[in-house]
Amino acid sequence: MMPAVPYGGLALCGVVFVFLSVLASGCTAQAPADGKMLVAVTIPPQAESVGAIGGDRVDVLVLVPPGASPHTYELTPGQLADLSRARLYAAVGSGVEFETAWMERIRELNPDMAVVNCSEGVALLPDGDPHIWLSPANAKIMAENVCDGLVAADPAGKEVYEANLAAYLGRLDALDAAVRSEVGDSGCQAFLVSHASWAYFARDYGLVQIPIEEGGKDPSPRQIEEIVVRARAGNISVVFAAPEASNRSARVIADEIGGRVVPLSPLAGNYTENLRAAAAAIAGSV
Repeated sequence: MMPAVPYGGLALCGVVFVFLSVLASGCTAQAPADGKMLVAVTIPPQAESVGAIGGDRVDVLVLVPPGASPHTYELTPGQLADLSRARLYAAVGSGVEFETAWMERIRELNPDMAVVNCSEGVALLPDGDPHIWLSPANAKIMAENVCDGLVAADPAGKEVYEANLAAYLGRLDALDAAVRSEVGDSGCQAFLVSHASWAYFARDYGLVQIPIEEGGKDPSPRQIEEIVVRARAGNISVVFAAPEASNRSARVIADEIGGRVVPLSPLAGNYTENLRAAAAAIAGSV
């Protein structure tokens, strides 16, 4: 878990200075210079839906940039300044560590900013996996919540947002059909991943996710042995590793099974394109 206060050294001074300066100025959320509504999101996959639904009426601010981990990322002074201008924050809402650590301070920084919980209505798995967006079915619910948030923040754009939502939901339906066909035709039953991020994807498409690391902990020698046995029994020769995190354990397992490590990011932008590519990679891993 992240420490309660994720700061250190000079970074602390810079972030706190900006944070206090914004608060002291009494700054409230304002529209960007181009007149568009600034909407903040936590991770890159959310940017696609907000941009698709918001269209020309919104600018999107991604807080955890591509390649960074939401488990450890610290906001920069520049991002804090940008956040002070946002009118809406579309939070994932499923327990992403970045949001757990920063939400209170973000609300204090910009108390006039509306916050929408994109996980509202999503059936959360009991294992606590926060990666709800890796299910197209969940992504549809998240998109509907985004639309509701945009309409509430900008009622004048209601017709635009709802029309764009309908079009985006159609894209997600097409994505779901393509993934279901890709995985179903492959005969794949299980896949090996470095981190337990793909539980919702596995649930939707009748797959078993075999994680190497759980709770951020490297596997013990006995766990490695068990994973190797499962991989060999399932004829698995690919270990999928998130490029945002260490793949040391993935390389160890790959060496043991005579396989290879393939990058598979749960956080990539271009959400629909990334999930199609993920489905193809998983389907071809056996």
